[in-house]
Amino acid sequence: MATITKLSVPTREEVSPQNQAIFDKLQAGVGFVPNIYAAMAHSKNALGNYLTFSNGATSFSKKEKEVIDLAVSEVNGCRYCQSAHTAIAKMNGFSEEQILELRTGRASWDNKQDALAKIARSLAETRGRVNPELVEAFYSVGYNKENLVDLVIAAGIISITNTFHNLTDVEIDFPLAPAL
Repeated sequence: MATITKLSVPTREEVSPQNQAIFDKLQAGVGFVPNIYAAMAHSKNALGNYLTFSNGATSFSKKEKEVIDLAVSEVNGCRYCQSAHTAIAKMNGFSEEQILELRTGRASWDNKQDALAKIARSLAETRGRVNPELVEAFYSVGYNKENLVDLVIAAGIISITNTFHNLTDVEIDFPLAPAL
């Protein structure tokens, strides 16, 4: 197994002026600067580019976005994102049990979320070579072509963060999600 390159978490004073402004916005809006974002600020441009992309409009609700983020982060083995999105999913009304199930790519309590979780997990596992039956199930519960496109974008966004953490092992600053 490859050695992880541990990146430090820079302070506001250690980053570029444009990243300082982003830190200030995060502090005001979220209450803190998540370590994963702070570590991205080692690059003058990466944090701003990432946040612009990840905060873009989508056809998915906040809950649906968490379904995708939890399923994909589990496939990609990202402990930071599993932990962060467990906390965010709780804020969006999911129970601990539901969150654990979403991480396995299922949502037995809701047919629409179940289809979304299954296709999101498969998308990550197969790098887009999803079984056509999962695509048909996705459409049969009410999703459409716009949602399919937005699913690929959402899975890509969380995969960027997953890959970044898996490479850098930035310190997790959320309550640690239980291992499955």
